[in-house]
Amino acid sequence: MSGIGVVVNPRSGRNLRDPGAASRLARTLGDHGVVRQARSIDELYRIAEDFRTVDIDVLAISGGDGTNHVTLTGFLDVYGRASMPQVALLRGGTMNTVANSVGVRQGKPDGLLGRLVRQYALRGALELENVERHVMRIGPPASSHENEKARYGFLFGTGVVHGFLSEYYRLGHGDPSPLVAAKTLARGIASTLVRGETIRRMAQPFRGAVALEDGTSWGERDFLAIAAGTIPHIGLQFKPFHRYAEQAGRFHLLGIHASPLSFVRELPRIHRGAPMRAGKALEALCTRAIVRGAGGRVAYMIDGDLHENVGELEIAIGPRVKLVVLR
Repeated sequence: MSGIGVVVNPRSGRNLRDPGAASRLARTLGDHGVVRQARSIDELYRIAEDFRTVDIDVLAISGGDGTNHVTLTGFLDVYGRASMPQVALLRGGTMNTVANSVGVRQGKPDGLLGRLVRQYALRGALELENVERHVMRIGPPASSHENEKARYGFLFGTGVVHGFLSEYYRLGHGDPSPLVAAKTLARGIASTLVRGETIRRMAQPFRGAVALEDGTSWGERDFLAIAAGTIPHIGLQFKPFHRYAEQAGRFHLLGIHASPLSFVRELPRIHRGAPMRAGKALEALCTRAIVRGAGGRVAYMIDGDLHENVGELEIAIGPRVKLVVLR
C-alpha cells in the first residue's frame, strides 16, 4: 500500500473537545493512506504492526509531545531494526515543543496534513523535506532484568523539570495550554523571589548521582535538575541543550546544581541558547548515562509526560528519526 499512515489520539484534550477531528483528517487524506485512532497502548501496537505490514512511507501523528513520544515508542518497538517511515508531526496537542524545535510550521492538524498530502503527491519530483534527530532510550539499563519497557523521546528531566510540569498540569486542571505554561513560569519566578510555597513545590531537589559512559561520575548531591535533550528547546522557547548537535550520535546532559534564585537569573541566557555561567551546572555530551536516585526512585519527565522508575535509570542514544518539516 505504502502511502501515509495517520495515528490519532482520541483521548488528547483537543480531540476530546473536537470529536470530529479524525473524520476531517480522513477526508483530507483521501486515498493517500489511512487514519487510525489509538485508544490504548495495545491498539497502538496493532496499528504499528499493520502499518509495517503495508510498508507506509510516512507516519503522521496528530497530537502533542506526549502523543508523539508514546506513538514513537510503540512504532520503534514494533519496527525493531527495520527502517522507520518518515515522521510528520501534525501538532494537535497542548505542548508541541518538538514540532516547534525542528521547524514544523504553525497550523491545525488537518491543515498540516493537507500540506503533507500535496507534498507527498509531488514526491517523484520533489522529495519531502526532513530533518534527522536522535531519540533517547530511557528506562532500566539494557543489561538489567527489569521487565519494564524503555520509552523513547527527545527530552528528559528530573527535579525542577518534573516539578514545573506537575505544577503546570495542576494549574491547567486537565486542560493545560501555552498560556498556562507561561503563567506557571511567572508564578515560579515570583515565588522564587519571595521564597514562597509554589517554588518549594516546583523545585524539590533531585538527590542522586550520575554515572557517565567514560567511567567518570557526578557524585551524589542535591541537583536542581538532571536534564538531557537531542533537540535544543525544552518549551517556551528556552534552549538549555545548546550543544545538542555538537557531536553526532550524542545527547546533551546537564546536572544543574544552582539554587532556584540563581537559576532564575540564568533564564535569559538559557532563553537565547547561551551556556549557563560557571559553577551553575555540570554538563556532558553522552551516548549513555545512568541516573541513580538516592531513595531508589527517579521521578522524571519525557517529552511532557511524567513517569517514575524504581532502580537505576538509563539514558542512552536511540535511533535517528526523519522528521518531515512542513514549512
